[in-house]
Amino acid sequence: MDECAGGGEHRAVGPVTRRLADATWPELTGRPLVLVPLGAVEQHGPHLPLTTDAVVATVVAESAVPGLVGAVLAPTLTYGASGEHEDFPGTVSIGTEALTGLLVEYGRSAGRWAGRLLIVNGHGGNLDALRAAVPLLRAEGRDVAWFPCGVPGGDAHAGRTETSLLLHVEPDAVRAELAECGDTTPIAELLPRLQAGGVRRVSPNGVLGDPAGASAEEGAAVLAGIVDRLAGAVAGWRIDPTGRLQEAGAPGER
Repeated sequence: MDECAGGGEHRAVGPVTRRLADATWPELTGRPLVLVPLGAVEQHGPHLPLTTDAVVATVVAESAVPGLVGAVLAPTLTYGASGEHEDFPGTVSIGTEALTGLLVEYGRSAGRWAGRLLIVNGHGGNLDALRAAVPLLRAEGRDVAWFPCGVPGGDAHAGRTETSLLLHVEPDAVRAELAECGDTTPIAELLPRLQAGGVRRVSPNGVLGDPAGASAEEGAAVLAGIVDRLAGAVAGWRIDPTGRLQEAGAPGER
């Protein structure tokens, strides 16, 4: 006989939490959709914090969860693949191979109880790992996808787009008086030099873009746009061969 007080059938009491970090196991019923923010710890110029990408991924996922039926927000995976920024103090990169392994094991474990897993990615350097890990997980029968926090027409790194987002969500973390222009060459043109020598060789201050004109109001609009696109993509749940969740209207496959 079980003599423990409160023993018996496990049932969720009250509304199920939307945050995995706050949940108890009996509350996680119905095989939920789990949103996992993925960021990086890397330099973001002289004016933005090292965890900018993690902050952005977290706030996007956190803002999207209330509008998604049965969705749960997982704790943020803060470290990513940031080798191109390692010439700057503060950057901590775990590399593509380690990140790929982490994502694969994360998906295999969470897939035992989650119905779907969506990795909300805030850092472009994580793409190779995502494109390796997510298709593997899908091939193993797990319903996993990734979605980028990209902004059409936005600058590449620590420019107006990210500065506006941080002014909206964490204004006290922005050293606005230190903001300065970096290399504004389009990222497609910069990519060969970035891959060959890293960001510092291209932009000594670490900025790829120009933060001038950034504002909290613009950041709020940018965030709303990303969240809307994510919600529309989840509704369609179409996934391309790289594992990327496709936005509404884009070609893709389930």
